[in-house]
Amino acid sequence: MSTPRPEFLKFTGHKSLTQRLVLSTLTGRPIHISKIRSNSPTNPGLAPHEISFLRLLEAVTNGSSVQISYTGTTLTYQPGLITGAIPGLGATADGDVLEHHVPATCARGVTYFLAPLCQLAPFAKSHMNVRFAGPGVITAATERGDLSVDSFRTAILPLYNLFGIPAARVELRVLQRSCAGPRGVGGAGIVELRFASQVRLPKTLHLNRGPGRIKRIRGVAYATGVSASNNARMIHSAREVLNPFVSDIHVAAQYDQAPLIADPGDKSGAKRRMGIGFGLSLVAESGAVGVLYSADVVVPSKGGVVPEDIGKRCAYQLLETISVGGCVSGTAAPTVLTLMAMGSEDVGRLRLGRDAIGTEEVIGLARDLKKAGASSWGLRDVGEDDTDDIIVSVKGTGVGNVGRKIA
Repeated sequence: MSTPRPEFLKFTGHKSLTQRLVLSTLTGRPIHISKIRSNSPTNPGLAPHEISFLRLLEAVTNGSSVQISYTGTTLTYQPGLITGAIPGLGATADGDVLEHHVPATCARGVTYFLAPLCQLAPFAKSHMNVRFAGPGVITAATERGDLSVDSFRTAILPLYNLFGIPAARVELRVLQRSCAGPRGVGGAGIVELRFASQVRLPKTLHLNRGPGRIKRIRGVAYATGVSASNNARMIHSAREVLNPFVSDIHVAAQYDQAPLIADPGDKSGAKRRMGIGFGLSLVAESGAVGVLYSADVVVPSKGGVVPEDIGKRCAYQLLETISVGGCVSGTAAPTVLTLMAMGSEDVGRLRLGRDAIGTEEVIGLARDLKKAGASSWGLRDVGEDDTDDIIVSVKGTGVGNVGRKIA
């Protein structure tokens, strides 16, 4: 007797598309998403970055199926087994790295792809080695809210240690830096992710203690295709704001030439510089283990902002993130809560600031997890101090790595 096919999870709209696809892949539940920008008169349906993510999802899984309607406003996804980079399934000839090409029309940063990919990687059958290349790779932060590669590497990846997933076996290389190109699209950077920390089941997280005091601040100032003195100017203005609070501050300066790409409008085969700009990434480390806060500011693609303003904006953004409180910032909360829900069948606890848990993204994640079969969250005030922090209790669903019988 054949087993009945699982019922489709039905969603509407384009918001949280990657998060819903990740939950579908982890739980094995097919999903049906409709009304994707159906009211847009100029650009209805899936955007270029969303189509690119679907292709990436097909490359790192085996047996998945994607069906898109003629107008692009309806999507049906049947998940497969998370395989990672396996010879014959999209990896290069040596079977080591899977190369993903990002189109020039992509308006999102590369962390738009890295964040969901790293949520899938611990449950993969083999190592998740992916190289992002092409004219659409943006390694810097974007005006649409994407983190830079530097903030993702220093503020998000270390949190995997809390779940028994060694971050020491996760490597994120920036082979070519780039900022957003004209009109905020394109960048032509190159980023390589090597995720070798596959586990049987994530550990239960208990991060409900006080966040502690900030001990040090680290960061990266990057400039691509512009004067390297912009780095020093951003660092100096950020230090003017942060030095009265913390003495241990170290910000590295990174300068790269802008990447060369072929000019599609020139028939002679000439090349032009792409991804010119500068930005600043800051990460504050607390005395408590696993407590990190990050801030990211980049110059707009149209320009018109001096480096001193970028440095001050990033410093004030970091102070604002710290003032929200909690043990996890709002940018890292979706990753941590998703891993908690997919962990062992025990109740984990996480301390979040009231403004961090009240965002549309976190509330939408709770609803999507509930729809995918996870338990509801328990919320209560801390009550032990004068903060407005909230303790979130999440019961794991025990979604294990079916591709690995031992950890």
